[in-house]
Amino acid sequence: MPRNSEFASYVFIKNDLRALRWDTGNPTRSPTGEVYTQQESLDHPEIGPFLGRQRPEYVVKVREDAFWIIEAKGTLAEIDQAFDEAKAYAQDLKRNPNIRPFIVSGVAGNDADGYIVRTAVLRDDGTTTEVTYNDRAITGLLSPDQARHLVDSRTHQLNALVADEELFLQIAEQINEILHEASINKDARATVIASILLSMVSDTLPNFNASPDVFVRDINNRAEDVLIAHSKREFAEQVELTLPHEEAAKAKYKAALVKVFFLLRKINIKAAMNGHQDVLGKFYEVFLKYGNGAKDIGIVLTPRHITTFAAEVLGISTDDIVYDPACGTGGFLVAAYDRVRLSDPAQVDIFKKHRIFGIEQQANVAALAIVNMIFRGDGKNNIVNDNCFAKALQRKVRNGEVSAEYIEPPTARPPVTKTLMNPPFALKKGDEQEYKFIEHALDQMTENGLLLCVLPISVMYSEGADMEWRTRMLRNNTLLVVASFSTELFYPQCSVEPVIIVIRKGVPHTATSMTLWLRICNDGYRKLKRRRLPVPGPNDMTRYTPVVKQFIETGATAENVPGFCQTKPVRLDDRALELIPQQYLDNPQLDTALLTAEMKKLYSGMVFEKLVREMNDESI
Repeated sequence: MPRNSEFASYVFIKNDLRALRWDTGNPTRSPTGEVYTQQESLDHPEIGPFLGRQRPEYVVKVREDAFWIIEAKGTLAEIDQAFDEAKAYAQDLKRNPNIRPFIVSGVAGNDADGYIVRTAVLRDDGTTTEVTYNDRAITGLLSPDQARHLVDSRTHQLNALVADEELFLQIAEQINEILHEASINKDARATVIASILLSMVSDTLPNFNASPDVFVRDINNRAEDVLIAHSKREFAEQVELTLPHEEAAKAKYKAALVKVFFLLRKINIKAAMNGHQDVLGKFYEVFLKYGNGAKDIGIVLTPRHITTFAAEVLGISTDDIVYDPACGTGGFLVAAYDRVRLSDPAQVDIFKKHRIFGIEQQANVAALAIVNMIFRGDGKNNIVNDNCFAKALQRKVRNGEVSAEYIEPPTARPPVTKTLMNPPFALKKGDEQEYKFIEHALDQMTENGLLLCVLPISVMYSEGADMEWRTRMLRNNTLLVVASFSTELFYPQCSVEPVIIVIRKGVPHTATSMTLWLRICNDGYRKLKRRRLPVPGPNDMTRYTPVVKQFIETGATAENVPGFCQTKPVRLDDRALELIPQQYLDNPQLDTALLTAEMKKLYSGMVFEKLVREMNDESI
């Protein structure tokens, strides 16, 4: 292979390390530097003498005495050679008692074919153990936090760590651009990702040198085989890739798929999808910014921190039968599954087999939900592509386990104990109104079951049909919680002000029934470059999650923050029956010191100073 092909891998590694936030400066010359190149490692007094004339591509300083050895080769076929050489260099360095070469990586490939990575930790006896993340081998390079975790814990497992969300979204944006340049329709891009992900279930790499026709046929066959294995063959058509007709366009299409394949490996996609984040939903959120199909039918994906909040406050457990009648990519179902996996791992297999139910009307979106669950170790869960209003759930016992089955409505024995949902927002007259999804879900639920729903706030104060529904809802059920959120919650998908409501099925709301009213002003995320990213520090979500959970469980709370968090009964004699926090939260007494402190939390220093100047100018 020409020298320039291997040189390209050096550039790839260094750029990736920099993207992962390593300081790629020479540690000898820079106090913050962390990466030695070939010659720089040989010049190091503790490293060079033990390498002789050998030159690993990079030696990364993880700790003062702990290092990561990286060797590169120019073709994909040389991955084992690259790994074995990195291991040999590390074993030589182990002869120095002052050096701990704990991590080794082989990198192989080039810009044309892509890159693959193999990483392991080096044990004291000279053997290696593959580094895993969520029990799957990692396929990308390590971040500083990940590498230090391995070194400090002397482990090969990264299960406790979470993917870098900012980096993940950057890759999602990059993939979107690649698919755009290949003229792949913006509304089909999430489906393309689903097909590639299914093809990656097998650890065997496809033949990247095959013709476009053979390559795409291979991807489709791999995806269909996985769906067949999980009794979901009917979704194969929804994720099938279709080549364009012209030869030049075919080549361009295939090249885009190959690039996407390796970018997904770069962020350890298989491992990440097996973890506690709905990463496929994250991809879909990025693509939604550019596609119109989902927007036209009112699909607004629920942010992951909201689905996690929902599963936590409802106290999802192994015994619950969980339902989402408009499940989208499966975000709420993933959150419910993950909560049980963490709280009761011995029972999670029974839970995912018998107690997760979801319906999604859009076939391509339902396929994404299926892929989501397959990567969590199960594809036979009861997610179906249908109209929820044409289906009902009835209690059924399977192999001694309480479960449910889909039947034609109505149902004689409704089985659902917990519903989590974010129905499509009604965009125009004639659309199915959001409250109809709530009524349908309540019909599937047991007495005292809990329903959590994300809604546009207008549903809770509008006149006409919305008000008539609120009246019916209170006549037959208890409104436990109403929490309002910022219009930024669904940014950049839409700017609707949402609320989350929690209803207890079958217990009429009386004049003395208490409701928890909340305003969530800071949900822990901020708008940054057409996306919302988590911001470190305290926020209302972490503060009020235990408050909401306690109130749902006991009907009591120790929190009483005028303007933000209070329990009050619904004014049933209110002719407008506006069930929104603004109507029930007291106006707090103006505390300028507290206001200043809160504003400093919300705004950066320069923005805060500008606001203060403007406020002072207005007061003059």
